[in-house]
Amino acid sequence: MPSFDTRVPAVLLRTDRNPFHHGTLGAVRSLGRAGIDVHLVADSTGSPVRGSRFVCRMHPPPAPGAPPSEIAATLRRVAARVGRPAVLIPMDDAGAVAVDRLRAELAPRFLLPLAPAGLAERVADKAELAAVCASAGLPHPETLVPDGPAQAASAARRLGLPVVAKWSRPWLLPAGSDLRSTTVLTSAEEARTLYRRAEEAGSRLLLQAFLAPGPDQDWFFHGYVDRSGAVRGGGTGRKQLAWPRGAGLTAVGRWTPNPAVLALAERLVAQLGYRGILDLDFRRDGTTGAYHLLDFNPRPGAQFRLFADGAGLDVVRALHLDLTHRPLPSPVPLPGRTFVVENYAPLSAAFRRGTELAWHARDDLAPGAALWALWSRHVGRRAVRRHVRPTTPPPQLTPLSDDEKASSH
Repeated sequence: MPSFDTRVPAVLLRTDRNPFHHGTLGAVRSLGRAGIDVHLVADSTGSPVRGSRFVCRMHPPPAPGAPPSEIAATLRRVAARVGRPAVLIPMDDAGAVAVDRLRAELAPRFLLPLAPAGLAERVADKAELAAVCASAGLPHPETLVPDGPAQAASAARRLGLPVVAKWSRPWLLPAGSDLRSTTVLTSAEEARTLYRRAEEAGSRLLLQAFLAPGPDQDWFFHGYVDRSGAVRGGGTGRKQLAWPRGAGLTAVGRWTPNPAVLALAERLVAQLGYRGILDLDFRRDGTTGAYHLLDFNPRPGAQFRLFADGAGLDVVRALHLDLTHRPLPSPVPLPGRTFVVENYAPLSAAFRRGTELAWHARDDLAPGAALWALWSRHVGRRAVRRHVRPTTPPPQLTPLSDDEKASSH
């Protein structure tokens, strides 16, 4: 295992209220196993994560949709309780954007990568990402941002139906709303109607050309960009099973070398000057073979533990080592390694060499034990809601980041 500075604790910030975010548990375990004190700022109500023996202390999170000033106040209280500088790791896009805005105010209480100011917000915004890809020369689905209901209908017809509709800043969607971050529309009238809800959604509506899903077409890249600009602690992976099927989060992922995806990721971060952890989602165009970037998440992805390598390195460990000026070990890739989220893919969760489960771990039994009772109640409540609701939301047929998809379920 690398040599960590265990005097420096880690603070994980999660503003989203999703109790089944397995990426948070992965970060708690990874850092805790390295002997680092892990403070978790998150809603612990009904979450299996709170039972992990690697959580040093839970802290109340800011209110849902809190402005940066309230997030700053929350983090100041956490810093006072921790009592020493800590590595701060946002675990969702809202937290990453807020921390980027608050960078000057949070120093020196927290250690953060020196990324260009405003870049996290720029890449997390789905509409801005289209412009980023255009300037960097990266494939991206054709994207139009209408400025009225009639223009939305016209844009849908121009792109060709079906068309993908996205809210540019999905972290602003109101809790409990039937609005989805991403929806596939089958008519121009649907685009017109959806646009009228832009004020409720809190961000711009954008329409994208539809890339049909298919076997071996959904890929992702996780990595950490260190102070020198080198990409460390991650790799390229292939989504083997999604939940819901064909469109949802990664239920089973496999570490699969893909030089084309890796080259696109390295080129993009070099051109942007990005520093820190990132999670990129790609879809391969079945017609042209090009890999289109769909999402850029400026924080750890939910399945980042897939890329725990033979040197004991993953993206959150790489971040802690780098920010505490410790050497990062040379990577030891483990292609073929598999990551399974067992509540979404129970039949794939049988133990086999090279597989990591999202919830169950022999050295941390409580979260896995708590999962099934909580998950059963969650599924039961959803079944009741579907029974009494006359209609169901349109299917998601294009990838979101895994965190956004998990939060919608």
